[in-house]
Amino acid sequence: MAKQYDVIVIGAGPGGMTAALYASRANLSVLMLDRGIYGGQMNNTAAVENYPGFSSILGPDLSQKMYDGATQFGAEYAYGNVTDLRDEGAMKRVVTDEGEFEAKAVIIATGAEHRKLGIPGEEEFGGRGVSYCAVCDGAFFKDQEVTVIGGGDSAVEEGLYLAGLASKVTVIHRRDQLRAQQIIQQRAFANDKMHFVWNADVQEILGDDQKVTGVQYKDKVTGETHVIPAAGAFIYVGIKPLTDSFKNVGVLDEAGWIPTNDLMETHVPGIFAIGDVRAKGLRQIATAVGEGGQAGQSAFNYIQSLQDATLTAATK
Repeated sequence: MAKQYDVIVIGAGPGGMTAALYASRANLSVLMLDRGIYGGQMNNTAAVENYPGFSSILGPDLSQKMYDGATQFGAEYAYGNVTDLRDEGAMKRVVTDEGEFEAKAVIIATGAEHRKLGIPGEEEFGGRGVSYCAVCDGAFFKDQEVTVIGGGDSAVEEGLYLAGLASKVTVIHRRDQLRAQQIIQQRAFANDKMHFVWNADVQEILGDDQKVTGVQYKDKVTGETHVIPAAGAFIYVGIKPLTDSFKNVGVLDEAGWIPTNDLMETHVPGIFAIGDVRAKGLRQIATAVGEGGQAGQSAFNYIQSLQDATLTAATK
């Protein structure tokens, strides 16, 4: 038989760990499942400088502190690659490659991943100049030259954010015009720090033993190869929510994101979603933590409503 809990949290990043903290502190039995080490993307972050309470802290250190807090009231943590989630009414069934579990409420916190270019230097210089988040890492490049690869809303908006910090921002786009909204384009073209390279096929991110030094691209019109000197390469070619395991439960939109209300409730009662799996603008540790706290409390309220309904039915 599948082991039963009050709440199962799928994903042990900052949002998932906060949800587990709030639910377990409300005296609910809680299981956190993750296919990797707790902390998620924080473990790949050299320094976190925008989380309240710390002027700067190593990502793995913050992960450990959050985990210690998340498990202090009895929440369990286990490895589990979730392959399916089934709504069975009052109980939800979570299927993993290590076994099955049941819970009255499930909180999905599996996050999202940035689409990669798949070029030399991208993996090698991750955390050493290659970034997918200007809000996270832009401050490290104050008064330096950086590049932004992409041409959609996110690329141009993040480029404008970087322009407030860097000395020069070069947007490299594979087409001859941006795909971003017109109002965003106008702001970018009006900014003296913003520069644009068109019809560019990015081939490699260059660097030395310590950091990124430039971006190499091929001009798709002339066939010539060029190098743009830069201390940072910010890549924005799309974000993919990690929600393939939840296709059968009816909580995804057409693009694979999970819509929720302000209480983190999905369309299916008893299933909640938080963090980067939600369709939203800002994806940060602080926002995930806030959503996790709300989801933990919402799960408690949902379970209370089930108990109240059972008591009411028993007295009739």
